[in-house]
Amino acid sequence: MHRVYKYVLPGVGAELDKLKALAEAIPNEELRTQALSSMHDKKFHCQGGGVYAAANLEYRDVLIPLIVALQTISDYLDNLCDRSTSLDADDFRLLHQSMLDAVNPDAELKDYYALRDERDDGGYLHHLVRTCQHNVALLPSYENVRIHVSELVGLYGDLQVYKHIRKDLREPQLLAWWELHQHKYPHLRWNEFAAATGSTLGMFMLFLAASEERLSAKDAETIRHIYFPHVCGLHIMLDYLIDQEEDHIGGDLNFCNYYEDKSLMVERIGLIVGRAREDVKSLPASRFHQLIIEGLLALYLSDPKVRDQAEVKDVSKQLMKNSPLTRLFFLINSIWIRKQEA
Repeated sequence: MHRVYKYVLPGVGAELDKLKALAEAIPNEELRTQALSSMHDKKFHCQGGGVYAAANLEYRDVLIPLIVALQTISDYLDNLCDRSTSLDADDFRLLHQSMLDAVNPDAELKDYYALRDERDDGGYLHHLVRTCQHNVALLPSYENVRIHVSELVGLYGDLQVYKHIRKDLREPQLLAWWELHQHKYPHLRWNEFAAATGSTLGMFMLFLAASEERLSAKDAETIRHIYFPHVCGLHIMLDYLIDQEEDHIGGDLNFCNYYEDKSLMVERIGLIVGRAREDVKSLPASRFHQLIIEGLLALYLSDPKVRDQAEVKDVSKQLMKNSPLTRLFFLINSIWIRKQEA
């Protein structure tokens, strides 16, 4: 936490300040609004992702800009799709091609807005893509993780397409997509797999791993399987858990709504928590990754949204039951950080 407070949070803040200045200059009003909104409302996504840079401070000047830029693309595009003037799957697919290009340093930039009316962002999205490309190229072992990062980014893009198309098509498309992947994850439900694909943590972990000079291709593959699906799934299931009321009001898809009852939801999320904890034990410096898991639980379950939703509050209490001191520590820190930003 000393590293986080001294190096990571100031570094993330500095990067976001630069991006905010660029976003404020976006000519198109709708694109400008969504770019600024994504940074204001989802700042903690970048702060949370930036924690991975604390594990290798020597590369923090590469990891922090990289993580902030990729997470900002993710949050910006999520806003564009959530509040889209279009329900065109091809439009959403082209927008998310920017994330695939961002993690492949040789990829050429494209007109990612070609299929929508709002197009003039003054070069904002291209800047984010180039920032990622520049920084992944500086990671000494990136070639050994590149295929896995691209796979996770591809799955993320698939999810964003299927969950934002016309409402009557969303679930059939997601279920058809799940049929292509369920043989790899027979212990998961379709909504849990889909949730896991919505996380950027696996990408950030692979960036961290690639900052080590002697990372082998085999180690990279092992890390990918350790983080996906359970650590990634836990991340997004918690996100959906606290957003249930907000998503209900907005008519947005929420993967926590696909359980038959509250007790089953608690049981399934608890199972994912347990599997995530077991998975990270086989990583070098496993204690760091165990802290990531406890930090996720504390960060999401301390969110002010929890207090306003009786059922979510009850679920949170059950998930925090028998909470270790480390989670309590992160809970207090999460509340403190939010107060500083209020």
